[in-house]
Amino acid sequence: MAPLLPDPAPVFALLRGTAYAAECHRLAGEIRAHRFPLFGSVLDTGPQIAWNRDYGNGIEYPAVWFRRIPYLDFSRVGDHKIIWELNRHQQLVLLAQAWRLTGQVQYLNEIGTQLESWMDANPYGRGMQWTSALEVAFRALSWVWTWHLAAAALAEPLRLRWAEALYQHGVYLRRNLSVYFSPNTHLLGEAVALHALGRLFPTLPGAAEWRATGGRIVVEEMERQVRADGSHFEQSSYYHVYAVDFFLFYALLENTPDTYRARLRRMAEYLWALLGPAGRIPFLGDDDGGRLFHPYGDRATFGRATLAACARFLKCDDWPCLPDDLTDIAVWWLGDGVLTAPDDGVTQWQPATGTLCFPDAGVVSLLRGSRQVLMDTRGFGAAGAGHSHASALSLICRDGAQEILIDPGTYTYITDPAERDRFRGTRAHNTVFLNGRDQATPAGPFRWNAKPVTELHGWGEDWVDASCVQHGARHRRRLEWAGDVVTVSDQAEGEGEAAWHTALPVRELGPGRFALGEAAILEVPGGRAEASWHSPAHGSKQPATAIRAPLQGGALETRILFRQSFSQNTHTENLT
Repeated sequence: MAPLLPDPAPVFALLRGTAYAAECHRLAGEIRAHRFPLFGSVLDTGPQIAWNRDYGNGIEYPAVWFRRIPYLDFSRVGDHKIIWELNRHQQLVLLAQAWRLTGQVQYLNEIGTQLESWMDANPYGRGMQWTSALEVAFRALSWVWTWHLAAAALAEPLRLRWAEALYQHGVYLRRNLSVYFSPNTHLLGEAVALHALGRLFPTLPGAAEWRATGGRIVVEEMERQVRADGSHFEQSSYYHVYAVDFFLFYALLENTPDTYRARLRRMAEYLWALLGPAGRIPFLGDDDGGRLFHPYGDRATFGRATLAACARFLKCDDWPCLPDDLTDIAVWWLGDGVLTAPDDGVTQWQPATGTLCFPDAGVVSLLRGSRQVLMDTRGFGAAGAGHSHASALSLICRDGAQEILIDPGTYTYITDPAERDRFRGTRAHNTVFLNGRDQATPAGPFRWNAKPVTELHGWGEDWVDASCVQHGARHRRRLEWAGDVVTVSDQAEGEGEAAWHTALPVRELGPGRFALGEAAILEVPGGRAEASWHSPAHGSKQPATAIRAPLQGGALETRILFRQSFSQNTHTENLT
C-alpha cells in the first residue's frame, strides 16, 4: 500500500455487496477473458495479448526503439490510439478492485500474468507503448493504483521486477516531458505522473527531483492552461474533464496555494455548467474517449464523478454529490469518509441553473427547467487548437437527457484523414458554413491555421450575441429565448448555409418545418434534410440527420420550438 493514498480496506468494506462491486466483478471477468471494454465497444485479443497490435485493422509494428516508430502513420502502425488505450493498464486497477471486493484470487493472478507479459514484450524504450510520454504517464498512474491495492499480495520476484519498471517509467518521463511538442494536457499529465512517482515512492533514485520538477510544472500549467473563468484552453469539453482530474489528483498529494485551489474550483464550476440538465457532458471539440481513472460505464456521465470528487475535496456543498457519483473516483482518492459523510439531502442530479457566461471560453449556458441551450461563440482553443473543432457560434440544445441538436463528435484522429476533417469541420456543426470554407484551415490531424477572430458582443438572461470573422468574411449570430421558442438570427457576408444536426428521427411537417422526434420542431426557411453521421464514442459512427438551409441575402432566421409548443401547436398535423 503506497503512502498518502487513502487506506482502501474501509472502502472495500463499504462497497462489498453493492451494485458497484457487482459491476466490477462482471468487468473483471471480461478482462480476465481478454475482452477489453474500450471506446464503447469490446476488444477481444484472444489468450495471448499482442501489446503492439491494432487488432481492428490487423496491423502490428515491431517493438523497435520508440523514436524509430512512425506512430502517426496509420498505414504502417495502425491506429495508435487503440493500441495505447489498452496499454494504459487501467484494467489492472479494475482487477485489483475486483480481487479485493470478491476475494477471487484469479483476478490477482491475472494482474501478474498481464504485467509479466507486458514487461517481456516492451522493454524500456521499445514498442508503441513508449512513443508518447503521456501514455507512459497514464500507465504509471495505473501502476501506482494497482500497486497500492494489490502489490503486497504478489510474489516478491514479480514485485521487484515491477518496481524496476516503475522506476524506468519515471526515468522516461523525466527525459521526455512534452515541453515543446505538446505543452497541453500531455505535459500536464506527464508532470502529474512524474510528481506522483516521486511523492509516493521516495526511495527511488531521483524521486526528490521528480517530485520537485513535476510539482513545479503542474502549478505552472494551472496558471497557463486554465483561463480565468475556469475553462481549459484546448476548448474541448472532454479534455476539460481530463484536466480537472489531473489537477485534482495532484492536489491530493501535495499542499497547493490558495490560488491553485481557487482556479480548480472555477474549473469545476465550468464543468458543472457544461453537464447541463441531466449531468451529461456535451461534445465541444475533440472527444478523446478515455478517462484518467475507472474508464468504464456511461462515458457521458464521467464528468459527474469528477465534479463529485471536487465537491468533497473543496467542500463545496452547493454542487450535486449523489452516492453513485462518488464511487468511481471520490471514494478511492479521498477515502471512505466521502460515503459515510452526513446525508446532504440530494436525491437527484441538480444542474447549474440560470444563464451562465464563461467569457474566456466564449461559452454561454442558458438553462430553464429541464432545457438547456449551450452556445460556443469561440470554437477554437489556444495556439494550433489541435483538439478544437471549427465550430464557432455553434449551439447544442437538449431537454433533460434528450439530445435535440447535437455536435457530431470526433470519430477518429488518424485512421481516415478525410473523416477526421469532416467531423471537426464547420459543415458538421450547428453554425454557418460560409463561402464554401471551414472557419479555419486544417493542417494535419492536430492543427488549425488561419483561425478566425471571434467576439462575444453581449449576453443576457435570454439572449446571446456574437460574431466570427473567418477568411475576411463576418458571420454574426444572435440567439433569443422567449417562452418555449429559441430564435437564432444569422447575418453573414457572402454565400452561406446554416446546418442543424440531430440524431433524433426527423419528419418533415411542411416546407422548412421539421419534427425532431417528439422533442421539438425546427423551423428554417428553405431547409432540407439529408443523411449525416454522428460519433457517440471515439472510433464509431452512427446515422444522423443534418437539416441545411441557405442564407437568403446574407440572412436567415431559425426557430426551435420545444415540446410544449410542439404539443400545443402541432398535435393535429402530421403527428401520426
